[in-house]
Amino acid sequence: MTGPRNWLTTALLRLVAGIAIVVPAALLLGASPAAAHPMPHSVVQLDVYRTSVAARLELPVDEFARASGIDLTDTTTAQLPAKARAVRAYLLKHIHPTTTGGKAWQVEIGALSLSRTQQTSTGPYRELVAKAVLTPPAGADVRRFTFDYDVIVHQVVTHVALVTVRQDWAAGRVDGKGTTQVGTIALDTRHMTVPALKVDLGAGSAWHGFVAMVKLGGNHILTGTDHLLFLLILLLPAPLAATAGRWNGLVGPRSALARIGRITLAFTAGHSIALAATALGRLDIPAWPVEAFIAASILVGAVHAIRPLFPGREAIVAGVFGLGHGMAFSFVLAEMHLSTGQLVTSLLGFNLGIELVQLLLVCLALPTLLVLARLSVQPWLRLTGALLTATAATGWLAARLGLPNPVATAADSAGSHTTLMLAALTLTALAATAWTLAGRRRLVPTG
Repeated sequence: MTGPRNWLTTALLRLVAGIAIVVPAALLLGASPAAAHPMPHSVVQLDVYRTSVAARLELPVDEFARASGIDLTDTTTAQLPAKARAVRAYLLKHIHPTTTGGKAWQVEIGALSLSRTQQTSTGPYRELVAKAVLTPPAGADVRRFTFDYDVIVHQVVTHVALVTVRQDWAAGRVDGKGTTQVGTIALDTRHMTVPALKVDLGAGSAWHGFVAMVKLGGNHILTGTDHLLFLLILLLPAPLAATAGRWNGLVGPRSALARIGRITLAFTAGHSIALAATALGRLDIPAWPVEAFIAASILVGAVHAIRPLFPGREAIVAGVFGLGHGMAFSFVLAEMHLSTGQLVTSLLGFNLGIELVQLLLVCLALPTLLVLARLSVQPWLRLTGALLTATAATGWLAARLGLPNPVATAADSAGSHTTLMLAALTLTALAATAWTLAGRRRLVPTG
């Protein structure tokens, strides 16, 4: 009897063990995806300046509450100031950057805000956004430091903080688009500690900053539909003669080229002077009056293309209105908080990028402008272009005066199609050049 009883016991044990394994496995495999929903991570975005580092902390509210004991779940934006002191105290306790030699940096926590967002593989959630300024001791290297940071991570063992660089002039990162990952901060489960992150951004150089600013300037004029449209609408009637308050007849190729050259140079001089004065003077000018002035300048240019308002004086108008466009360009530099030396270098590079792309676009538009002026359909093409420009300018002007509208939105979106625009300008320039050369061959006697 012993043998069968042992066999039965063994079979029962195996059955129980199988059930013990299969049932939990089935429960796990059949669990709702929400049960394994990944938690959002924190993001620390760094903007590196010459003497300090600005940090933007993006912290999931639920995890922040679990770590700090400060519940922001139902807190509104209006209620946030009441908890701001506790939030700042908690953050200061858990952010300790130091030099590579161990000397402490100064940390200041600035503006706080609440928003809704989501990350890849997570659903929507609320986050606390905190801005901080990290300042090293005098003479310390701002590009190499130890980032002792354990916000949330010190209590929520599965939490991760992703540290990135958004802006770094000396490394050539100036457009504020995208980020470069520096590293991650997480709990070391082996030692149950949160290791500090060693940040080394390399040497950096003024040359990197200069080249990046050339690219930024070129991209700014290329995607700045309003700036480009103002210049092109002034150039549109340049080959035409004005008589009795109407555009009628041609001024000749040399006169047209001279006009186009004067308008382009005057616009360049106007925006270069204003850009330099506003940037170097670090003038704090409200954006909306400048942007509204630019929209008004485009509207004036469009009306001039329909009926001559200032024939022969386009260069003067381009120079005057160019001052406003230069002030708008300076807003880009003002947002970077550059030192004086970096600002001068950036100013040269940014302006050079603007002028190079502007020159390219004028050269591409020139053959087409000269050919269109000699076509019988020129008045209709000019009126169509002017009316479309006037519509866009009116939409911009209304939006910049506080009246959002779909016309302004559509006009702004045109700046995202730069490749298509360049391709169209290039094709029309080649076609116009070919047409001009073919016409000259027809005029040459065949002998």
